[in-house]
Amino acid sequence: MDPTIYYSLKLTIFMLLSVLSTISSKPLVNNTYPKNSNYPPLPITCPVKVSEIPLIRYLIPYDDDSPRCTPMPPHINVPVFPYDRPPFHFALNLEFIEAEWFLHGALGIGLDEIAPELAHGGPPPIDGRKANLDEVTKRIITEFAYQEVSHIRYIEAVFGPIQRPLIDISRAHWAKLMNMALGYKLDPPFDPFIDSLHYMVASYVLPYIGLNGYTGANPNLDGYRSKRALAGLLSVESAQDAILRGWLFERLEEIVEPYNITVAVFTDKISQLRNRLAMCGIKDEGLIVPPELGAEMRICTNVISANVDSISYSRTPKEILRIVYETGDEHIPGGFLPEGGNGEIARMYLELYQPQPAEHSDFNYPGYDYEEYPYLEPPSYYGKFHYEGVPSYNKSPYKMPPKNKENPNEKPLSYGATPVNRKP
Repeated sequence: MDPTIYYSLKLTIFMLLSVLSTISSKPLVNNTYPKNSNYPPLPITCPVKVSEIPLIRYLIPYDDDSPRCTPMPPHINVPVFPYDRPPFHFALNLEFIEAEWFLHGALGIGLDEIAPELAHGGPPPIDGRKANLDEVTKRIITEFAYQEVSHIRYIEAVFGPIQRPLIDISRAHWAKLMNMALGYKLDPPFDPFIDSLHYMVASYVLPYIGLNGYTGANPNLDGYRSKRALAGLLSVESAQDAILRGWLFERLEEIVEPYNITVAVFTDKISQLRNRLAMCGIKDEGLIVPPELGAEMRICTNVISANVDSISYSRTPKEILRIVYETGDEHIPGGFLPEGGNGEIARMYLELYQPQPAEHSDFNYPGYDYEEYPYLEPPSYYGKFHYEGVPSYNKSPYKMPPKNKENPNEKPLSYGATPVNRKP
């Protein structure tokens, strides 16, 4: 080889190595990763020193537009169809609940302090507070919290926003929920904020509902960006649920004080309650199941809840509303959403199925047996109203009905239902 070429190559390699060494030794600066200016200045501690994590592998250049990164072309070349939006607006209700629950539990602050613009003027949650978590659990829940904030930001960017609904994450609500699950009044009332075990038992309630909803929404989406969004959201919600269930499974026989009830019993009772409220069969299972419900019908452990084919269970919006309202009726708000959910689907059930004064007060409230457990304090309208279902104008429940031809200025009802004739 020509000596000139040889020394030129050697010098070039030496300079390149010097540059890479300089880059790897520099601390992270503000513009290394995008940061949200709305986040408060929180102390960030890591289990290992950041300087010990090699930075070189994160600096490999790439180009999403290059042929090697281009995905296969979609079969339907439409990113988001109009009817793709309502299911994601519906999902935002659950994402808001999880975000407020995890943020307050880990950090003692909520969305109004972290990213207030995402709430769009919605009311702050009821009685959010910081939980007494151990360090490992706090790290897990903090990560979940920021993931939920990102989910809200992403869904709003792609599908448009909804206003944050009123969310109840108070101790009084959690105490009532656990009373419903166990079937009797706990004394003292269940408090999810007193330690990690109580908080994680309570957290068992939430991500699983979201992943059921995303699984159920999948067949109704057609836009390629919509399907990509659902796949990404579903995978993270499923991972959160798996981590929660795994954390609890390690403590399966641990007693939740002071009730002398094991973690296994708590999870089983919570799953049974969700099945009862949804009223659509078994789609929810605790950490221990009969072999008939286990994987391949050969095992009793149930770290991941799945159907007979080990496929995720799916739920419809109606089922999910019955659960999160804790009333067993998608038309009657309560539970986590005292004033009901927001978005087209949730408001459809609230606005288009109005309560009718009954001629007699023997309406059998479907959500729970309040005669058997009178201490649960049924809502004020229990036994006073019945509900009259109405057909939709179109096959798609999300299409706007035509305006009133006799009164064109009248605002039409939303999303596929006729008004109910109100009795005097």
